[in-house]
Amino acid sequence: MTSVIPFLWFDDAAEEAVTFYTGLIPDSEIVSIGRYPDEVPGLGGKVTHVHFRLAGRDYHAMDAGPQFPFTEAISLYVSCADQAEIDRYWDALTADGGQEQPCGWLKDRWGLSWQVIPDRLVELIRNPDPEIAHRAVQAMLHMRRIDIAALEAAAAQS
Repeated sequence: MTSVIPFLWFDDAAEEAVTFYTGLIPDSEIVSIGRYPDEVPGLGGKVTHVHFRLAGRDYHAMDAGPQFPFTEAISLYVSCADQAEIDRYWDALTADGGQEQPCGWLKDRWGLSWQVIPDRLVELIRNPDPEIAHRAVQAMLHMRRIDIAALEAAAAQS
């Protein structure tokens, strides 16, 4: 059976990042880690391959140098049930050099983009009443960390 698995290229911190991610997200684990032999100049001991799971889904990563940094062209989407969950992920992922971005996006300290999005936002922007959906989108556009109470207040305005 064919499978498609995201593969993340880190400069030199794959193990650190993966250890952080698997400790943060429930139902996550490091499955295996392979390392470059000590004889490989500049890469000896670094990760050639790490297989890990986030929320039960497989990922792979490696250390391969700074040639290809992460961009916003790919992000990991975290679907959150409530404000407490948003706040937990947001605070952890922006700590130690992470950067807040607009509309629920952020970059973690390794430069990987994440979307920390409440299920309620998706419900509001898919509302069959276009005015409610529009007000929810407009409120979101002025946020960095998504605030569910502020979204609901904006959507309820008449």
